[in-house]
Amino acid sequence: MPKIKSKSCANSSADTYEARLVAAQSLRKGDRVRHQRTGEQGRFQEINLGFALPEVWVHFDSDREIYKTLSCNPLELEIIGSEFEQQPTALPDTCHKEAIAEVSPNIVLTRVEEASTMIESPYRGAHADVLEELSDSEERERYRLEFKVDRGIAQAWLALKELRDRRLYRSTHKTFEEYAKERFGYNRAHAYRLIEAAQVLENLSPNWRQNELQDEMSPIWRQKFPNSESQCRELAKLPPHFQPIAWEKVLEASGNKAPTAKLIKGIVEQLQEKPLLQARDFCTCGDVFTLVKLEGSMRKYNGYWAIVCSINTFTIAVDVHDTTILVKPENLQPIDEANVRRQLPQVLKRIRRLRNVGLLDRGAYNVLEDLGRQTYLTDIEEKLLSCLEEYYKVNSEEIH
Repeated sequence: MPKIKSKSCANSSADTYEARLVAAQSLRKGDRVRHQRTGEQGRFQEINLGFALPEVWVHFDSDREIYKTLSCNPLELEIIGSEFEQQPTALPDTCHKEAIAEVSPNIVLTRVEEASTMIESPYRGAHADVLEELSDSEERERYRLEFKVDRGIAQAWLALKELRDRRLYRSTHKTFEEYAKERFGYNRAHAYRLIEAAQVLENLSPNWRQNELQDEMSPIWRQKFPNSESQCRELAKLPPHFQPIAWEKVLEASGNKAPTAKLIKGIVEQLQEKPLLQARDFCTCGDVFTLVKLEGSMRKYNGYWAIVCSINTFTIAVDVHDTTILVKPENLQPIDEANVRRQLPQVLKRIRRLRNVGLLDRGAYNVLEDLGRQTYLTDIEEKLLSCLEEYYKVNSEEIH
């Protein structure tokens, strides 16, 4: 196979945003190209900036009557002929050729003014004509109804999370997992994925509910928050404090188009390549968090609250209900409620006082372990804890 014409294309180690963009702009619409890895041949159509790194749309030859249209890395294509004499492919005018005006050493993203005309479908020709014009009132009604669909999905996630957090299932079911299965048909994994998506929405904006209500008539509401569980799943791979940064990058790259999970994944991976966050920049002793994404033997503490007791360079020691464990910043999800932050240190002291008494009844251990999951105590839980203190002759008033 002959070498690719562009020197930048031949160097696979230089697979950067700029290298791909240069290679893509060297192509002319209609150029015959060959994919270096698959050997397939086809005709270049246009640049695709819908992903974290530039790609190009190619109509590959097919035995069928229709083309097989794929998006490819331009560095993997070799020009083998040209049918048309045209100028080199340029970015759409709406980009004002500013797509690479800002390039960060760690995060390479396009900055566009009107990405809606930049990120185009390979099937654009089939849908270029408007099938039927909508009136202004119909257009507004369409956006309003689409918004309700998007908002309804997100509100369902948040409602499920609140049902779990407030334990509103306890009148009929012993566990949330059992409740979710019987009431909604969700298995454990799916239910917790939806709750994780709800948590991502709350991490992106503490005032999510207010923001989404204020923007009901916006035709670009989808820009402001993720509207699918798969989008949230990618963002959830980052620590909570990085998720708003990643989403802002996603919006910049996608413009008015709905961002794809692939685009989000690329940006998340780029952020994950940044240097480790120093623990001292993340929290201070006494801060309260919920534990997430723990693995191995520590996995059992996922969902439990924890209080920072000491800070190392890249790790943090936290107290849980029965021990002290070492975690990373990405394992800590902040708790914003002021009342909870005040109450939990006192609850931890009371639990530790009871555990230090000596051997406890198994029922006592079960109660204390359950309290280690609850970010606030109900009246019954407070009475149970007081009852244990009275039984084991531990005076909770001495702690305050």
